[in-house]
Amino acid sequence: MPTARTKKLTPPTSKRVIADLRELAKRTSNERGAQRVAWGPVWREARAWFTEKVRADLDLPVELDPAGNAWVSLKGASKDSVVFGSHLDSVPSGGWLDGVLGVVAGIEALRRHKAAGTPPVTLHLVDWADEEGARYGRSLTGSAASAGTLDAEKELAHLVDRSGVKLPDALRENGIELARMHEAHAYLKARDPKAYLELHIEQGPVLESIKKPAGVVLGTMGVLRHMVRFKGQAVHAGATPIPLRQDAFLAAAEFALACRDVGLAFSGKTPKTRVVATCGVVKVEPGFVTAVSGTTDISLDLRALDAKVLAKMQKAAEKAAKVAAKKNRCTVEWSPLLAIEPRPFDPTLLGFCADAVKEFTGSAPELPSGPLHDAAEMAGIMPTVMVFAQSSPGISHTRLEDTPIPHLDRSVKAFLRLLERTVEHVASTS
Repeated sequence: MPTARTKKLTPPTSKRVIADLRELAKRTSNERGAQRVAWGPVWREARAWFTEKVRADLDLPVELDPAGNAWVSLKGASKDSVVFGSHLDSVPSGGWLDGVLGVVAGIEALRRHKAAGTPPVTLHLVDWADEEGARYGRSLTGSAASAGTLDAEKELAHLVDRSGVKLPDALRENGIELARMHEAHAYLKARDPKAYLELHIEQGPVLESIKKPAGVVLGTMGVLRHMVRFKGQAVHAGATPIPLRQDAFLAAAEFALACRDVGLAFSGKTPKTRVVATCGVVKVEPGFVTAVSGTTDISLDLRALDAKVLAKMQKAAEKAAKVAAKKNRCTVEWSPLLAIEPRPFDPTLLGFCADAVKEFTGSAPELPSGPLHDAAEMAGIMPTVMVFAQSSPGISHTRLEDTPIPHLDRSVKAFLRLLERTVEHVASTS
């Protein structure tokens, strides 16, 4: 068995991380932004860069698991391991930091620990495959396979992109067989993972609004997503008096306003109790200017960190739909689209994370993650935590996405310190 290191780790630094991020952006972006869409040629170029960087700086191989996740392993004195990473894939015309920040910071983490000798536990850096779901619509593909929550035959086999390419064919082009993707779960378990850490940009405006460079992520919100259909009667707009109409669009509009109120009513005063309710899609039929809508479909996305609160929001939204339908002489039907449980993060790791963020920023603001991340899948099978770097402006999935360099610097340093502390913890409890 290898002997644990005797050298001290060098102080955390972000210099090489920021340089690598710029290098990767130059190689995989155009004037519209990042183009690292999973399973495509630019994504493969990003992975080629990743492999080259790992081999040149660490003299370590990159290994693919059966779901297409890319792994780099630094053997430690113990087989017990700490896993960390994020994703190289992006949405079309995305930003230079979304996903890749966590992977590139992970390379720096391996540099630090290898330079100090054999780490006390094994370290695994992972680039999860197809986190975004931008091409085929199924997000968290690789991490879900590793977590054992993906039914590839049921969820992926039928998917086709806008060009008519079937997902199984796209997987095969990248050396992945859909029928073997479930084996990624055993691959992960064989690595004896004891903790998962992830660094990611916030993608929202909270940290910027409170002028904080980094934050401690309490967990990922649970999600309940539905398509709600209001049915009335399509009639001529000029011939039908308003009191005699069965206007499905008006029912949907009143429902949307009521859902906003549901979100406001259930939001608490602390980050942990913040919730959101969103109606993002509306489809009106027959959909021309002289017709009253006979059918309107409207989406509803509810998110909360507390499962009980999420359930109450759902009941309140159902009640609001009935009221809106009755007022406008319509009927209402619900079709579930997605249900994801809240994933609160590990209390011990949250403590380490708070200490690390506070060390480099002076404070440790807490916030939940509304967007899903690969960490949400990992939280179901091992202790997990995330660090958020401020997004400025508070947006993502666009080339305008950015984080001020001083904030990026502090976030990277906090993450490296968090990993250091977690490694010590896992070693002491193994």
